[in-house]
Amino acid sequence: MSVKTTENGYLDGRLRISQPQRGYRAGVDPVLLAASVTAKTGERVLELGCGVGTAMFCLAARVPGVVLTGVELQPDYAALAELNAECNGIAARIAVADLAALPGALRQESFDHVMANPPYFDRAASTAAANAGREVAMGEATPLDKWVEVAAKRLAPKGYATFIHRAERLPDLLASISGRLGSVEVLPLQAREGREAGLVLVRGRKGGRAAFRLHSGVVMHDGATHAADQESYRPEIRAVLREGAELSWG
Repeated sequence: MSVKTTENGYLDGRLRISQPQRGYRAGVDPVLLAASVTAKTGERVLELGCGVGTAMFCLAARVPGVVLTGVELQPDYAALAELNAECNGIAARIAVADLAALPGALRQESFDHVMANPPYFDRAASTAAANAGREVAMGEATPLDKWVEVAAKRLAPKGYATFIHRAERLPDLLASISGRLGSVEVLPLQAREGREAGLVLVRGRKGGRAAFRLHSGVVMHDGATHAADQESYRPEIRAVLREGAELSWG
């Protein structure tokens, strides 16, 4: 392992996740992504850009027996994902690969769910991060359209693809989904009541025919402002982050 790491607790300590001390460090976004995936025991789940495995392992903590595969471009992060799987007693297959050039064996497989937390920032309109690991995770080198294309191709019929992304990228994400997935749903995530959504969860189904659904926004925190140095998550969000509860689509 060529990077210094720290070990952090997720789901109130049920998961212990080793991640780089410097570079991209998982926050609440992968936990929310995992909470929104409606997988069942025995179903096959692929995560594109799995990093150190936080989202996959949060999903496995809620749904025992899911069959996990992660794809990660950066070898150090992939090695940490394998370590985290072992340390948490979770079976997972991790492939070190560019999602735009998946290994042949993976291209022959299909999955009930594909999930992804693509890099948030279009570097044509933003500044690259100084840390290389963080830049790969946060700066969009592979176009968002390719993430959606690969996710759709790897889905089994009637399978679901779920993404978390910044709200301002929603038009790009929906444009990429158009013609590839149906039954599209959008769940906005607001920091506080009265604020614009900062993030969105977006789900589509392969072969889905249901009408587009824009759900009411999920408010993360109580109060109009952060009033004190203490946690202010709403009960339903606290249940997701601390207890591994499912995040309802309404």
